[in-house]
Amino acid sequence: MNTQRQGSIPHLLLVEDDMTSQGFFQFALESLPATVDIADSFASALKRAETAHYDLLLIDVNLPDGDGPALLQRLRARDPQVTALAHTADASSELQQSLQQAGFSETLIKPMSRETLLKAIRRTLAKTAANSPDLDDEADVPHWDETVALSALNGQQAHLRALRELFLSELPGARDAVRRALRQHDEGEARNQLHRLKASCGFVGALRLARAVRQLHNNPDSTAAQQQFDAAVSALLA
Repeated sequence: MNTQRQGSIPHLLLVEDDMTSQGFFQFALESLPATVDIADSFASALKRAETAHYDLLLIDVNLPDGDGPALLQRLRARDPQVTALAHTADASSELQQSLQQAGFSETLIKPMSRETLLKAIRRTLAKTAANSPDLDDEADVPHWDETVALSALNGQQAHLRALRELFLSELPGARDAVRRALRQHDEGEARNQLHRLKASCGFVGALRLARAVRQLHNNPDSTAAQQQFDAAVSALLA
């Protein structure tokens, strides 16, 4: 299961055969709290995956011994949950559509800026943390995910503390807005409030609440989902 635990550092696999592009990725990724392995071919990427678990794949579309979509298919045979970003110099909409159909979350067009790359990685890691399958034991899911939150803020602990204080100050109002919409049987408004709250959870790494928000968003009539939502909010406000 591709789920990061609190305090863990995400493990990334970069697949890139061009040395100059490889150097750019290495320099850009230095600011992330992440472990990055590098493979320069289809075969070497498969070999890497034999002994390592990855939270995110960065795959070049054109490799000397294969192509990105075929590599992703092989890697997902080992880990169906792993998330992948494609990178290519081909900006055609046809290719981007085919890569999306092949299972890539996003396609990055080379050359790209450092900020574009980092934003895509942070965005993808945050979505993975919020949307990964629920664990059998909800107690195993941490309330806070430091990795995702710090990645989004370039590792700035002071900024994270300030953002979480703001998040917690607004959380009672957000909870009450959801409850009010549910009491009025206004599923559209409830989902709208939950959608906004889910985005805020991603920014601050409120992992357990993000899961509860997602479950309630999917099934607003579920009493169990409502109880889980209330419990997750109460735990953060305690």
